[in-house]
Amino acid sequence: HDLQWLKQQGWPEAIQKHLRYGGKLLGICGGFQMLGLKVEDPEGLEGEVGTTKGLALFEMVTRMVPGKQLRMVNGGLTSHIASTVVTGALKGYEMHNGVTEGAALVRPFAELEGRPDGAVSADGQVAGTYIHGVFDEPAACKAILAWAGLKTQGEQSVDYQRHRLQQLDRLADQVDQCLDKERLRRLLQL
Repeated sequence: HDLQWLKQQGWPEAIQKHLRYGGKLLGICGGFQMLGLKVEDPEGLEGEVGTTKGLALFEMVTRMVPGKQLRMVNGGLTSHIASTVVTGALKGYEMHNGVTEGAALVRPFAELEGRPDGAVSADGQVAGTYIHGVFDEPAACKAILAWAGLKTQGEQSVDYQRHRLQQLDRLADQVDQCLDKERLRRLLQL
């Protein structure tokens, strides 16, 4: 289990030190669940049957339940994470077991089609979300990086979608140059 590994490696102490010195922490999906008081897994869906103590950075508990949540989501960041509400800036997906409940959820990270997602601590240092892909849309990425303390130069912004596509094109070009296509065709008998 990832949470047990984090503890064995001494990460809870390092995280506490990071936060003491003003650092920020963002947990995504299972990382969000770990930020709570405990993760209950009564059926052993994610490992051994039992309860694992969380990092206790949020007043919340996650209980693993059958039936993985798997859906595409759209929404926006709340003013708890961004200096202003960033509507329509999030596109991603949820893919998790577990239901999370607790007082920490009153300060959501995002609003997804009318429902809250995630949490942000009262001091604004810790945030968590179930959304995979939170950095994919430029406006959301810029807002989250600003929350984390990245200083941007004027209106300069990186379009991560475009950058990712450029990197995939470069990879495709390399594969095209290095792959023996004739041999591959013979092997596949095409």
